[in-house]
Amino acid sequence: MRLGHVKLRVLSIDDAIDHYTNTLGLLETHRDPDGSVYLKGWDEWDKYSVVLSPSDRAGLEHVAFKVEKDAELDAYRSRIEARGIKVMELKPGALPFCGRALRFLLPSEHEFFLYAEKDFVGKAVGALNPEPWPDGLKGAGVHWLDHVMLMCEVDPARGMNKVAENVAFFRDVLDFGLSEQVLAGPEGEVQAAAWMFCTTTPHDIAFGAGPRGGLHHISFFLEDWSDILKTADILAKRRVKVDVTPQRHGITRGATTYFFDPSGNRNETFAGLGYLTQKDMPTITWNEEHLWRGIFYHSGDIVGDFLGVYT
Repeated sequence: MRLGHVKLRVLSIDDAIDHYTNTLGLLETHRDPDGSVYLKGWDEWDKYSVVLSPSDRAGLEHVAFKVEKDAELDAYRSRIEARGIKVMELKPGALPFCGRALRFLLPSEHEFFLYAEKDFVGKAVGALNPEPWPDGLKGAGVHWLDHVMLMCEVDPARGMNKVAENVAFFRDVLDFGLSEQVLAGPEGEVQAAAWMFCTTTPHDIAFGAGPRGGLHHISFFLEDWSDILKTADILAKRRVKVDVTPQRHGITRGATTYFFDPSGNRNETFAGLGYLTQKDMPTITWNEEHLWRGIFYHSGDIVGDFLGVYT
């Protein structure tokens, strides 16, 4: 149905809380005895969409998507296992504040969960005659967790392409659509990146090619371009390490700025819905020579660290 949450490893939980609450404007909803902190955007209604977990290394712990009905978990389990992937079923509460869940590894070896139920807390503006935004928002005031991009091992010389394997899995097993892709190689034979959707936005999850698996970024939704500019001001005021100043993507058409949390996990604020996706929409393809115009439409400049640095 949609991206449910991401769990991130952070080096300093105090610095991470400060960043995600005071820079991004997420709201804290819970703390575990082990020190993990649960956060949500003001326009989200489930208990959390981001979990920060203390660790000695940064990066992604897992990604979880929410399905519409509990019975769908049984159907998905059968389909996943038929693909040759081992599935572990977790009892209610094993995934915090969630009903029963399925745990498995993607072809790219990222840890992935499916669940149908999560504790409800409601939007910060409520659901009866709501105001357009709540008072007291901090920082960028992000609305919700929008999407995640995973880096997947790709080595054509060894015949390895975990981007393509993930795309096939999400398309054939989880019923995602493919909105955009980058094809590389002399004959365009290498699927080097992909943007996939289960809602009606350009992407709920994306995959990029790298020498190893990892997390490229997590992204939070803002309303429009002016919010992206305001976010850049906030980043500067708070001395946050900026990766890419405000730009427009050619791919997805979104307005964007990228930056890092104190542990080095890349964040994005993403504004505008880009375009409407439906399962019958033709996939948009970018050739390798147009890759950087697709990533940063205004300049088309090659920014090597953008693809090479990730957790």
